[in-house]
Amino acid sequence: MKKQTDQAAYRILGVDPGTNVLGYGIVEVNNRQLKLIDLGVLHLKNESEQAEKLKQIFEYLQRIIVQFDPSEMAIEAPFYGKNIQSMFKLGRAQGVAIAAAIIKGLSIAEYSPKKIKQSVTGNGNAAKQQVAAMLGNILQADLTEQYFDATDALATAVCHYYQTWSAQPVGKKSKDWSAFAKANPDRLAP
Repeated sequence: MKKQTDQAAYRILGVDPGTNVLGYGIVEVNNRQLKLIDLGVLHLKNESEQAEKLKQIFEYLQRIIVQFDPSEMAIEAPFYGKNIQSMFKLGRAQGVAIAAAIIKGLSIAEYSPKKIKQSVTGNGNAAKQQVAAMLGNILQADLTEQYFDATDALATAVCHYYQTWSAQPVGKKSKDWSAFAKANPDRLAP
């Protein structure tokens, strides 16, 4: 994974893969400041053929990458579920999304749903509504009317930013919660 510099602005594409609904979110990082660029969803529920769904995911993400020019992609990793067929379908969607990014030269990072929620809200078991509310606070954007698949993807991009940049200067660690809160006001809930 490439380490970005403070001076160079760059974009991160976050993806919440799915074969019925795929979400994406794009943030721009400029001097360690996050800015929401775009978010949206691709609906595939009406398409019955799995191969066609995968083709549409690939082509859609290629268009998003060309349009917004991100340099990195962060994607939500499939998590173990009770329905193995759903896991296989989700894994295929994730693989196609990764292939679309690799072909366009993006670096790729993968995060578990729990890690994403933990990064954004401080709680790995946060509800989708809490994640969306915290993102609205972090990005100073009204996300209340957006689809949760899009805000989940946006959370993945923000998580990647937090994982690749320390929220504090190198070598300094917070001694307690109040020191962390003072140093990171953008990561606090309203």
